[in-house]
Amino acid sequence: MNKAFTKEEDGSTAPQRLDDLPISPHPNHVTPRGLAQLQARAETLEADIARLRSTADDPEALYPLAVAERDLRYVAARLGTAILVAPPEGDYPSVQFGAAVDVVDEDGKTTTYTIVGEDEADPAKGLIAAASPLARALLESQLGDVVEWPRPSGTVELEVTAIRKRAE
Repeated sequence: MNKAFTKEEDGSTAPQRLDDLPISPHPNHVTPRGLAQLQARAETLEADIARLRSTADDPEALYPLAVAERDLRYVAARLGTAILVAPPEGDYPSVQFGAAVDVVDEDGKTTTYTIVGEDEADPAKGLIAAASPLARALLESQLGDVVEWPRPSGTVELEVTAIRKRAE
């Protein structure tokens, strides 16, 4: 077993507690789907921890157990600070948290982004964190507005062509 995961002072194989994952300084706004994902992740981690603890005599389980415990501390902290933002009853009057937004870039390419919480963000799927530069550029814009998205390679102009509730 790697010495990094043992208590050197007494030679035991009890895992050292891993440092906690960093917590964002931004408000922890979550969509209903994002909250459900966090809750499901907590349940999965609790089950993983129970399974790994049942194999406590296996030194190979010590590091995965420490990782699962660290991850559960993170998820529990995120659940404890979650601020649920439910979608509006009617249409979105402007781009807001939870909205799906269609934009057209300078080259005529249409893309859909949904503004979500940090733990739900997945840019490859068009799910962008509310604190991201793109989301900050889009927030509060209205249909037909052209917004400037600052990027390292230069500013991109995006025209808002649709604002709607996220498809479930």
